[in-house]
Amino acid sequence: MSDLRSELAESLDEAEWDWLEPHAKRDSVILVNHDLNLVDVGEAIANDNVTSVQRWIAEALIQKPSPQQISDWNQNRTKRFNALIVQPYVLVQER
Repeated sequence: MSDLRSELAESLDEAEWDWLEPHAKRDSVILVNHDLNLVDVGEAIANDNVTSVQRWIAEALIQKPSPQQISDWNQNRTKRFNALIVQPYVLVQER
């Protein structure tokens, strides 16, 4: 396992929507589909793997949360996510 991958795996954590909302307001939250591994996505973004990232975007496997999703999460401020920070982004998966 590469040093970056190990570092990302160790940084993977849970977060409540209440903690993530300020990042969403900065438009830095990226929602990752459950079919993808959060560490794999973080590693691809950190390594500027344009091919993989563009494919995931095209397939809607990674995307910005929709206004409806944000509205729903605002109604459930303790909703939990798996989260991984890959500056300047916060990658999240719904739990």
